[in-house]
Amino acid sequence: MNFQLTKEQEFVRKMVRKFAVNEVEPIAADIDKEHRFPTENVEKMGRYGLLGVPFPKEYGGAGGDNMAYAITVEELSRVCASTGVICSAHTSLCGWPLFAYGTEEQKKKYLIPIAKGEKLGAFGLTEPNAGTDAGGQQTRAIDRGDHWELNGAKVFITNGGFADTFIVVAMTDKSKGTRGGISAFIIEKEFPGFSVGKTEDKMGICASSTTELIFQNCIVPKENLLGQVGEGFKIAMATLDGGRIGIASQALGIAQGAFDVTVEYMKARKQFGKSIAAFQGLQFEIADMKTRIEAARLLIYQAADRKDKHLKYGPYSAMAKLYAAETAMYVTTKAVQLHGGYGYTKDYPVERMMRDAKITEIYEGTSEVQKIVIAADVFGR
Repeated sequence: MNFQLTKEQEFVRKMVRKFAVNEVEPIAADIDKEHRFPTENVEKMGRYGLLGVPFPKEYGGAGGDNMAYAITVEELSRVCASTGVICSAHTSLCGWPLFAYGTEEQKKKYLIPIAKGEKLGAFGLTEPNAGTDAGGQQTRAIDRGDHWELNGAKVFITNGGFADTFIVVAMTDKSKGTRGGISAFIIEKEFPGFSVGKTEDKMGICASSTTELIFQNCIVPKENLLGQVGEGFKIAMATLDGGRIGIASQALGIAQGAFDVTVEYMKARKQFGKSIAAFQGLQFEIADMKTRIEAARLLIYQAADRKDKHLKYGPYSAMAKLYAAETAMYVTTKAVQLHGGYGYTKDYPVERMMRDAKITEIYEGTSEVQKIVIAADVFGR
């Protein structure tokens, strides 16, 4: 068992941190305040190869592993959680199912531009009445002979307003239910009958685009079926297993970022004639924060390593996401407290980090869903 990163993985960390500090951090507060999608930095991430880290070079990727991908999302999220989730949703939720289930033709047409960052990706699963109950899909796909016709709506779609390519699941045979009645499709934003609806006004990750997707007699070519008819639910669940590594990494980055700025603040802040870092009671808080961060990191790296080795990783990614999300909320709440009144102002980044942290306990499966996944594995269900 080796707890050390490889030289290649360390290089990725240094490279992404440099990019994050130089390009992402300077605009993080502004894009949060303005609720502005950072198009300029998304384009730069594409040029740097950050939007295709775990995909083979033959498909436009960087040829890295899932550990390098987790590190990438962590380092981006350390300074801007919105930028981190843009990368995560694009890579895990759109790129990965194309890589895992796409035909060679689909990979050439859709995965290569996704991995190169020439196109932005998104994933459409959640509906107004199908959140945690992902099997309760009401979006319908009807086989019209020479094409599929989709009708329905998706909600809370990350990257929705700026994505070019979407992986969307829809009910194709209600009589077969979840296992066999749901299929997955590759949707282009230009398809007739497809449109982007409401943009959500959110508490956190305000620079991330979160929207509705609307399908009104949307025409989808037959060759844009992803996998086989009836495999949609399986594809969606497998996609979320890997996606949780990305969101866990986002949560870890948020926690690490809040921790880092808090330590520097405590060193500089003077009360009662000395740095508040000298007070043992506050040192104990820092010790707890540091321990939880490192525990979360090990859970995430374990899940990423198991995925790279083609071992069962679903329950491990669930444990990683559960703990990392709770850690992000714990650490950012403590960070605000340790900043005192200043922590509650927008002059310091910890209030933004606290707002951003909450969503990690909700999307890509709530913390309660992670516990269901973990317990099901324990009891063999």
